[in-house]
Amino acid sequence: MAKRIGIIGGGQLGLMIAEEAHRQGALVYALDPAQDAPAFAECDGHIVAEYDDLQALEQLGDMTDVLTYEFENVPGDILRHLEGKYSIPQGIAPLFDSQDRLREKNNAKRHGLPVPDYIPLPACSSDEDCAEVPAVSGQCGCDDVCTRPMTDAERYAELKDAVKIIGVPCVLKTRRFGYDGHGQAVIRNEADIEKAAEMLKVPCILEAFVPFDYECSVIMVRDGKQTIHFPVGRNVHKGGILDLCIVPAETLYVENGKVPTELCQRIISACEHFMEGCDYKGILAIELFIKGNEFVFNEMAPRPHNSGHYTIEGCNASQYSELCHFLLGETLTRPELKAPALMKNILGQDLEATWRIVDHALEEHRRNPEAAPVSDIAKIENAYSGQAGEGVFVHIYGKTESRPKRKMAHITFVPMSEQEYNHFWANHFVYGKTSK
Repeated sequence: MAKRIGIIGGGQLGLMIAEEAHRQGALVYALDPAQDAPAFAECDGHIVAEYDDLQALEQLGDMTDVLTYEFENVPGDILRHLEGKYSIPQGIAPLFDSQDRLREKNNAKRHGLPVPDYIPLPACSSDEDCAEVPAVSGQCGCDDVCTRPMTDAERYAELKDAVKIIGVPCVLKTRRFGYDGHGQAVIRNEADIEKAAEMLKVPCILEAFVPFDYECSVIMVRDGKQTIHFPVGRNVHKGGILDLCIVPAETLYVENGKVPTELCQRIISACEHFMEGCDYKGILAIELFIKGNEFVFNEMAPRPHNSGHYTIEGCNASQYSELCHFLLGETLTRPELKAPALMKNILGQDLEATWRIVDHALEEHRRNPEAAPVSDIAKIENAYSGQAGEGVFVHIYGKTESRPKRKMAHITFVPMSEQEYNHFWANHFVYGKTSK
């Protein structure tokens, strides 16, 4: 009898999990608040409900054998209830920890990953002998959330004092609900402090600014018996959102030179040590800042990662296949890169070439509701026919509404020669042409 996988979340990650789960013979069910969630098109059944709807989540648990999640912001108390009643092979610890930037930093520091100096704000309201202390002027760094009421003047004064300790430039981030550059502000001067102090109405963390040269990420899967890793990818962001991922990071044809092989090996070793030390299971992506020959922990995600899309065509095993192997209790496959690859995110503003096609499809749909859906993959793919060809793989997520900064699709180029890389960079990926 086929195993049944339940996915909390129905976005593009859920879609690609479902596609791989079907390839492995499993049935898939998903829960998402959006009636047109992309994953629903691939699922054997779905539930439209909010992520804090315990009854709906229990319904998903009752109809499946294992549960997983495709994004971080599922309420913690809901997760704890589900873990006690249903099979969640990953557990809730990696998800719970990733929901709070302070918990992330504390865990990274405890397990040897380099982190920037940081201070939680508002300051901890625990007793003075609180044992959790980061290496900055004895400031408490425990996970407690300050609940004392504060005036605007108090928030400003506390942030100003913290900035004096950390130094400028620094970055104020909300502890929760931050992704793709949301929930953070760079502080360089007094005016920035005044503007950012408003953020202290919710728990925040003030971090030293890392003057990095570039960013990298590594994706791992652990089942308790072994930990496997995918190649380190070099990431290029635009407006706080991943734009390109170049693999391997050691490739010669990237701007500012290649990432040293020895550095990639140290990154993998340190990240595996972190995952094993925290006893996390399932899939985990870790993002890092690179400065010279050193790396600094940025954040983690206990789910398939945007920078890992290239693994579908670029490796003998993908991040989705290995997550499904883990969920289904199968042996993990050690990933091997087939050839150099480049993955390009397609955001809403990148779809200008498709507006005419989509508008026409919308008009047809209004006249004939039984016509093909607006998100018809073939129509959108045709808009990229000038780029598509041998070794070019287009993944359309099936979202019916496009808007700026919304992830709509991705394109993977593999194998990628130096000549091909230079061609695609010059013709398609120069900033301003595909990302604004």
